[in-house]
Amino acid sequence: MSEVTFAVLDVVPETYAVTPVLTARIGIATDGDEPVHAIALRCQVRIEPLRRGYTDDEAAGLLDLFGPRERWGTTQHNFLWQHSTTMVPGFTGTTQVDLPLECTYDFEVTAAKYFHALRDGMIPLQFLFSGTVFTKGKTNFSVQQVPWDREDHFDLPVSAWHDLMQLHYPNTGWLRLTRDTLEALARFKSGRGLLSFDDAITSLLTIHTAQEVR
Repeated sequence: MSEVTFAVLDVVPETYAVTPVLTARIGIATDGDEPVHAIALRCQVRIEPLRRGYTDDEAAGLLDLFGPRERWGTTQHNFLWQHSTTMVPGFTGTTQVDLPLECTYDFEVTAAKYFHALRDGMIPLQFLFSGTVFTKGKTNFSVQQVPWDREDHFDLPVSAWHDLMQLHYPNTGWLRLTRDTLEALARFKSGRGLLSFDDAITSLLTIHTAQEVR
């Protein structure tokens, strides 16, 4: 079977999706003229934090993930963002396919916390490809696995992720709380006659700040 290679050509926001999604455009090529019937493509997408620098503001936002700067030499490692799959239709020679990358604004998710902390520049991504290639065999189908060493790197503009979040969650974000905490916050909100949970949390922060000043 011909060798199959993969390259990340672009990653762009999916403007009209119901939920936040980035679309990676993947270029696929073979080194021969043998037709490929289909590819059941899998991809592991990882973040490579060591491939970029960070401002002091960004470092403060990354404190929960990596600790202070002096520890980054031992705490900053590549980490998983997500797994994605797609079916590649039949082709000969070269083709392109869209790979969906689902995003979240949940700060309990490591990748979202990392993305949110970045102010400018690029998000360094690593794409590790795997899957099953279907080609014509002597009898009917020939099946072969994508070689384990197929990978590519891509620098996603930080602005692309922030623009996507702004599109789906304008001037808002997500905060996951336990049910008991939500119920207590709801009682506080109702007892103070506040209109929203945002107002309740702002009020609590004001109270806390005033106590610290004392």
